[in-house]
Amino acid sequence: MFGYYVQLGLRSLRRNPVLTLLMVLVIAVGVAASMTSYAVFRVTSGDPIPEKSSQLFIAQIDNYGPEGSDGDPLPWLTWRDATALVNAHKAKRQTPLYPIAVSIVPDDPNTMASPARGYAVQADMFPMFDVPFLFGAPWSAADDAGSARVVVIGKNLNDRMFGGANSVGREIDLEGTRFRIVGVTDRWDSRPRFFDLDTRQKGFGDLGEIYMPFARAIADGREPSGGNVCNRPSKPGWDNFVHSECIFVSFWAELPDAASATAYRQFLHDYSAEQTRSGRFSWAPNVRLRNVMEWLDFRKVVPAEARMSVLVSAAFLVICLVNVIGLLLAKFMRRAPEIAIRRALGASRGAIYAQFLLEAASVGLAGGLLGVILTALGTLCIGAVFDPAIANLVHMSLPLLSLTVLVALASTLVAAFYPTWRASRVQPAWQLKAS
Repeated sequence: MFGYYVQLGLRSLRRNPVLTLLMVLVIAVGVAASMTSYAVFRVTSGDPIPEKSSQLFIAQIDNYGPEGSDGDPLPWLTWRDATALVNAHKAKRQTPLYPIAVSIVPDDPNTMASPARGYAVQADMFPMFDVPFLFGAPWSAADDAGSARVVVIGKNLNDRMFGGANSVGREIDLEGTRFRIVGVTDRWDSRPRFFDLDTRQKGFGDLGEIYMPFARAIADGREPSGGNVCNRPSKPGWDNFVHSECIFVSFWAELPDAASATAYRQFLHDYSAEQTRSGRFSWAPNVRLRNVMEWLDFRKVVPAEARMSVLVSAAFLVICLVNVIGLLLAKFMRRAPEIAIRRALGASRGAIYAQFLLEAASVGLAGGLLGVILTALGTLCIGAVFDPAIANLVHMSLPLLSLTVLVALASTLVAAFYPTWRASRVQPAWQLKAS
């Protein structure tokens, strides 16, 4: 009977091609708008490191005071505080971090230097953030302690400078100083870039092309290329800046369980209390310890327009489905005489349900297929509304394609329940007598 119902449904759709086309188009437009908005929301609100997001925490210590904040410490630490946390060794892994910008001088004197963006970090950063390596490995803890002139570079930079070959052991010139390459990272897709949310792209830009030891960057006077705040005057010069109350360092710790997170939070409180007792702070301890998803939520990484577009497109889909309900109801009720005859010949209400739901499913499937095309076009036009850094992350994929068809099919079936119920309630005697 399934094949027979499908045949009846297709025959009915061909009988009213304009009405059928209108329903397909309404479903396709509604679903495409919803799926395009969902695709943007998914890439901006997803967990960037799902395997470890509950174990990675950013530490905040208020060195500004209550008069300069709204209750929460600012996002960064001073070099002094970050160094103290490193030396305390209270976490399984830990890294201070700040963004840097360098100029790479090629060996060919006829080629101009090129800029590169990266981070000053400690070696723990790579296993903490699950950074994949194409060649080599991170530098050692001894390199951190000794401020070694070593770097890890990204795949894109390796392709540009060395043609994609294994460059481990070779040297790279950063503004006249030679650094030895110890590793080349593979492409890694940790977006939003949770460990650095302070650029215009709010964490959706590139992940950096070069990484050097934190102590080496400080020793070389590499100024931060990201956010920094000086809440008290400092004397001119890099050394004075580093040793001042200026904040520019993010500090991340890997804490494998709730107990270690609780202990580390207490450690931060005790450290801040000690700064108060020493006279450095004149306020009660004010610290925070947030994991990755808490940090993204606190920093409001998901664009407001992404949230709004999801709500608007969902409402638009509901409006489309209301129109589909009306169209299906009109289409089904026009066939009341046909239903009456089938009922008079012994067809059950269940059979009527099956026939008309299969007919609606075919409309939903056609709407889903057209919706896939419209969704693909929508993802190509995202850049007209959202920042290019976000738009570049949105693309048509097999899961999105499947979800588009599934949503179209499910939505149409839901919309078809009331018209199908009305059709199944047709009284054969009344219809046959009227005809």
